[in-house]
Amino acid sequence: MTTRTVKDLLRNQFDVPSSMVAVGLRGMSNLPENAVYGGPKSQSPWKRITLNHLASKYQKGDPITMVTAYDYPSAVHVDMAGIDICLVGDSVGMVVHGHDTTLPVTLEDMLLHCRAVARGASRPLLVGDLPFGTYEESKEQAVASATRMLKEGGMDAIKLEGGTPSRVAAARAIFEAGIAVMGHVGLTPQAISVLGGFRPQGRNVASATKILESALALQDAGCFSIVLECMPSPVAAAVTSSLRIPTIGIGAGANCGGQVLVYHDLLQMMQHPHHAQVTPKFCKHYGNIGAAINEALSKYRQEVVSKEFPSAAYTPYRISQSNVDDFITELHKRGLNKAATAAAAASEDDNNAGDPLLTTLPD
Repeated sequence: MTTRTVKDLLRNQFDVPSSMVAVGLRGMSNLPENAVYGGPKSQSPWKRITLNHLASKYQKGDPITMVTAYDYPSAVHVDMAGIDICLVGDSVGMVVHGHDTTLPVTLEDMLLHCRAVARGASRPLLVGDLPFGTYEESKEQAVASATRMLKEGGMDAIKLEGGTPSRVAAARAIFEAGIAVMGHVGLTPQAISVLGGFRPQGRNVASATKILESALALQDAGCFSIVLECMPSPVAAAVTSSLRIPTIGIGAGANCGGQVLVYHDLLQMMQHPHHAQVTPKFCKHYGNIGAAINEALSKYRQEVVSKEFPSAAYTPYRISQSNVDDFITELHKRGLNKAATAAAAASEDDNNAGDPLLTTLPD
């Protein structure tokens, strides 16, 4: 069956929009494990992660790994590394788009990045953040936004922030609509307006108790996991031990069911606007990719300015000497003597450089 036939079948018989057909044929991660049209094969030797796999790991006491990704290349890296959960976070607004906060991120922004990640990571469980303003208004709005994240973004689950009664109600409504939900308590970046900035939470009894109560309420609402961000280790440990579902810590100590870091942070790449002043204290750097990128770009610029690059060795597309001679003759006939001289000099440079590093493409 051709690709066009599949598209026509989906569009005509099942009334699937064209935009959805394009995502589906790319290989959405939330298809059944033995789907007929599963899209690209996983780039990782491990099997695709589901909620059942996560529950099994949690019961065995095996830590769960989660990393953010925002585009196809980062998704491929996360996939190949064997990470359990790939989070398409609204942190994309800061680390990719350069905003000061996550607040400007729209649902359309998230869907664009989710689709790119879904094309690159077929093994991990894909979780997409619901951005600010897409689930607070009503349960109906929350369900509609979450539905789009799965249908149009190719996600397996969504994540929402906060444990207030309205957020818990939104989580419950999404869960009851048949969509897996991950909760998020502690420092919730979408709530910096009331938190007074990016500040750790749970450092007094009232705040710590509130975190615990919020986590329990989100569990009761149907969440399969809860992110615990920027809180003292004893608080995170108490919350983790009180729940029947895994917690995923970020700046919350080692007593959580798993850990998550931002892709750009752990690789020490170019960061969001605040990063030079407010480096996450909880983030360990597992590489210095930002410095390597800067060094490579600087070297490239220097070689272009000095005319060291591209040398003839990096000019792979060659022409036979007889064709060069005929071309030069034709240029002279047209009165383009300067062009003929330039072509002859370039040909001589190629001949002096020897064979190119890349073979010439066939005619």
